[in-house]
Amino acid sequence: MTTTLTVTTEQKNELLKFLKKNKNTDLVTIYLTFVEEKYKLKPVLFPREKMIYQSLEDLIKRLESQGKLWRETEITIQFGQQSVNEETKKIYICPFTGKVFGDNTHPNPQDAIYDWVSKCPENKERVGGLPVKRFFVSEDPEVIRNYMSERKASMKKVVYSSVITGKLFNSKQAIFEDFKKNHIKFLTLFEVQNQNRFQIEEHFLAFIQKHLTEEKIAEFVEALSEHTEFASYLEKWVESE
Repeated sequence: MTTTLTVTTEQKNELLKFLKKNKNTDLVTIYLTFVEEKYKLKPVLFPREKMIYQSLEDLIKRLESQGKLWRETEITIQFGQQSVNEETKKIYICPFTGKVFGDNTHPNPQDAIYDWVSKCPENKERVGGLPVKRFFVSEDPEVIRNYMSERKASMKKVVYSSVITGKLFNSKQAIFEDFKKNHIKFLTLFEVQNQNRFQIEEHFLAFIQKHLTEEKIAEFVEALSEHTEFASYLEKWVESE
């Protein structure tokens, strides 16, 4: 039989490595391993849709075209609540750090200042071994004004939400990485062929049907016969036919 199929040195080494690890491999399995290596296949299962694709790139391309992977979302970012503003009439001040609580910006400013100074890392004063709960109080508009700071205006930012989980990500690449890590499973071509739980995407199925024929396998056997390292394996495979 004349064939144009060849097994390169790299492919030969990969096949021998596989055979060393899997001593009872049959002919179809090693052929599928060869096809996987030759075409650099990385089949991927998407359990959510019970479908197997030829590659992660094919799957992502399909999901993106159907709007099933990510969506642009606009969020509003607020820059914190002011401790003191124009409506503040009374403030409570930590003498150790200057932290301030306003009577209109905190629901319980007096309780808050007591709690703060009792745990303040800069409070080194002790009474009976416990941190003192000393603080300042002011109702002077000028003092209060000293504690006012201009609040930054809120801003809007475009982020990306995962259609699968609803979680927000800063970039599409971050969604792709999360998808790859948590929502797919890589398979071997042999695993794809020897399962019946999941569908195989039509283009990938056509690829498998094109290459998994008696003629193609026969060409593969002839190509292997050019390498003496496979002689014992070929003898076993031919005898088992």
